[in-house]
Amino acid sequence: MEEFASVSGISRPTLSKFFNDPDSVRRTTRQRIEMALEQHDYRPNVYAMNQNRRKTKNIGIVVPFLADPFFTEIGRAVELACIDAGYSPILLSSHGSLEHETDNLESLRSLKPAGVLLAPFGRASDKDAICAFGKDVPLVLFDANIEDAGEAFIGTNNFQSIDLMVDYLCRSGEPPCLFEMKSPSNPNANKRRQAYLDSMARQGHEAHIFQADGEGWNFEEIGSQEGGRMLAEKVFPTNTILCSNDRLAIGMLSAAYGLGIRVGHGADCAMRIAGHDDHPFSRFTCPPLTTIAQDYTSIADRAVNTLFRVMESEERLSAREETLFDGRLVMRDSA
Repeated sequence: MEEFASVSGISRPTLSKFFNDPDSVRRTTRQRIEMALEQHDYRPNVYAMNQNRRKTKNIGIVVPFLADPFFTEIGRAVELACIDAGYSPILLSSHGSLEHETDNLESLRSLKPAGVLLAPFGRASDKDAICAFGKDVPLVLFDANIEDAGEAFIGTNNFQSIDLMVDYLCRSGEPPCLFEMKSPSNPNANKRRQAYLDSMARQGHEAHIFQADGEGWNFEEIGSQEGGRMLAEKVFPTNTILCSNDRLAIGMLSAAYGLGIRVGHGADCAMRIAGHDDHPFSRFTCPPLTTIAQDYTSIADRAVNTLFRVMESEERLSAREETLFDGRLVMRDSA
């Protein structure tokens, strides 16, 4: 900017004022600056400018695994909400690594963000590191909760959503078994397991939980291999399987097809399969997957607006807020 000020004949303070708010300088000065910008093709380095400010327009968004279409979808919704509010979102993935999650927060700290939206791993996360970060930077959590971390948490009411699905499956056919991972990557799976147990007890049915070996985020592969093995061994005592998430269900649908098992709720079908999350591909499986839709838009809007409220007030919330949105049953051909 010093070089641009020299060649344009316009003072550095005036240029800084213009780049912060073009309408803050006189019209004739603005015209001179705009002509000089066109002539010299100058663009200010936004990140360098932000380093000199106490506050920036940067909003950090950290998700655990961006290759997962669920986090792609909710990350996109949060990112667009930030853009609409005039902020510059920086979307980072932790790539399924706890170390990357901590590293992402430290990288954002160096950029002096106005605030950060974090979808953490949950219990496996470094709680102390996240709480320490939240003391320095306005922080709002979404999708997975860590008690006492950040100003607020926004997510889905898994107890409501699983109860909704279990009730529907019990009313429309045989009560469901639960298929999940033995070592789930996302802490929401633990809430869904407990919700399933509670709901089956209320329905007066015996709960049957089957856990797949495997770790990480390759849910479709685990659902296909482990689910296929269990289907082949005929371990499920009922013909209805509720998978902990849609990606496991998609893998199990593939396994059922390979075994010649017809899935659906028709008279010629031998099995029903349902999931949770309304994965972007779930409507295009064969058959289309019955599932629970999470309210992506409401979660994103509430998370962003809560963060903005903290940022604009420059004061921390008097008490940590937690907001859970209900899921919506989406009935398709698989169940």
